[in-house]
Amino acid sequence: MITKPKGCNDLYGIDAKIWKYVDLVIDSVMEKYNYNYIRTPIFESSELYHRGIGDSTDIVTKETYDFKDRGDRQMTLRPEGTAGVVRSFIENKMYGDNLPVKVYYNGTMYRYERPQAGRERELTQFGMEILGSDDPISDSEIIAAAYNLYKILGIQDITLEINSLGDKESRDNYRKALVDYFKPHISELCDDCKERINKNPLRILDCKLDCEKDIFKNAPKIIDYLNEDSKKRFDKVLEYLDLLEVEYEINPSIVRGLDYYDHTVFEIKIDNDKCLNLAIGGGGRYNSLVHQLGGPDTPSIGFASGLDRVVLALKDLDVYLPIKKYLDCFILYVNEEEKKHAMFLAQQLRISGFTCDTEYTGRSLKAQFRHADRLKSKFLIILNSDDLNNGEVKIKNNETKEEELIGFDYVVFYLDEHLPDDSGFDYRNYDGIPYDNKNECNCEGHCSHNCNKH
Repeated sequence: MITKPKGCNDLYGIDAKIWKYVDLVIDSVMEKYNYNYIRTPIFESSELYHRGIGDSTDIVTKETYDFKDRGDRQMTLRPEGTAGVVRSFIENKMYGDNLPVKVYYNGTMYRYERPQAGRERELTQFGMEILGSDDPISDSEIIAAAYNLYKILGIQDITLEINSLGDKESRDNYRKALVDYFKPHISELCDDCKERINKNPLRILDCKLDCEKDIFKNAPKIIDYLNEDSKKRFDKVLEYLDLLEVEYEINPSIVRGLDYYDHTVFEIKIDNDKCLNLAIGGGGRYNSLVHQLGGPDTPSIGFASGLDRVVLALKDLDVYLPIKKYLDCFILYVNEEEKKHAMFLAQQLRISGFTCDTEYTGRSLKAQFRHADRLKSKFLIILNSDDLNNGEVKIKNNETKEEELIGFDYVVFYLDEHLPDDSGFDYRNYDGIPYDNKNECNCEGHCSHNCNKH
C-alpha cells in the first residue's frame, strides 16, 4: 500500500468543513480591510529564499526542500509567503502611484522538520502584507486585522506580544552588546547558537533549547538600545493599538526567526488551560527586503498565521462553528422509473439551494434508510411508482417520524417551509458566539451579530 509522505495529511470529512469555513472567514475579513488576494508559485528560484529569508536562518540552513529541475535550475518549495509576494511586487511593477499595495495569501508551504501537532512538513499559511507604507498606522492596522480575525473565528483567549528591533543603528548597537554578553558564556550555548553568535546574534534569543537558562533571562534587551527615532516610532504604534482597543504586552525577547525584520515585531498566542502559550501567528516590519531583492526602497510590514494550528485550536477549545452537519433531504427509490424521478427531483432541489443526495449503489430500501441516517438527513423523500402515477411523493420527517403525501411539484415549497432557515446566518459578522445561545451574549447590544439584546 502506498502511504502519504511523513509530515503530510489528508483533509476530508468534518475537518475539511472546518478548513473551508476558516477560509471563508479569512476572505470576508480581508475584503473588509481592502486586501486583495495574491497567489504566487509553490516553488521558486532558491536564490529568492536565500537572499530574502537569509542564509543564517534555520529555515534556509535546515528546513527547505531544494531540488534541481530538468533545466538544471536550483529550485525550492516555498517555506514562507513574504519573499514570493515581494518578488511578485517587483516583477509585476506594482510600485508607483498605487502604493500602498495591500495583499493576502492562503496556501501551502513546505519545511523539512520534525513533524508535530499543528506543525507539519506540508503546512498551510495565511498571510497579509502592506507594501509601500512606513506610517505606524499600517503596523497597527495589520496587527488589529490579525487580532480581530482570531476573535471573529471564536478564539477569545489570545495574547498579543509586541517588540521593536529598531532601525539599523539600533540593531547594530544591540548586536554588539549581545556578542559582548554571550561570548564569555559560549560554552553554555547549543551548537546552533555557537554559530549564530557570529552570523546573526539576534537569533540566539529565538533559541528553543536554551531559552530557559539564566544567561538568556539576563541578556540585554533590544528595547534598551533603541535610538530616539525608533523609540518614538514604537510609541506611536502602541498609541494606535490603544486607540483600536487591541490589548498587548511588550515582550523584549521577541525577535522573530527571519533576517529581514526591523522595527515592529509581534506574535499572537493562545493563553488558556487547553492551549497554553501556543503561538498561532506573528509578523513584523521589513523595510529593506524589497530593495534587497532588486526593487525600489519600499517600506513594508506583514503577518502570517499557521492555519494548521488555528484549526487545531478551534477543535481543542470546542469553539462553536456554524458548520452545517446534516443533509436537508435524501431521496429513496427501488426501480429504474423511480430512479429517473429521483435524479430529476434531486437536481431541482439542489438548484433551489437545498443539500440533497440520493442512492447510487443499488442498495435495498432498508439499506437506503440506514444510509440516510448516517448522513443525518432531516427529511426523507420516498418514491414509489403508485404515488408517482398520482403525481405525489411521500415525505418523512426523520426526527419526528411523521409522514405526508404531497404533490411532486410541491416538494421544493414544502422543504422551504419546514427546514431551518440557514440562509439567515452571515459568517461575515460571526464572532464566535453560538446562535443558539444568544440570551447569554454579554455584548450589551454592541456586538456584530443579531443577538437577542439588539
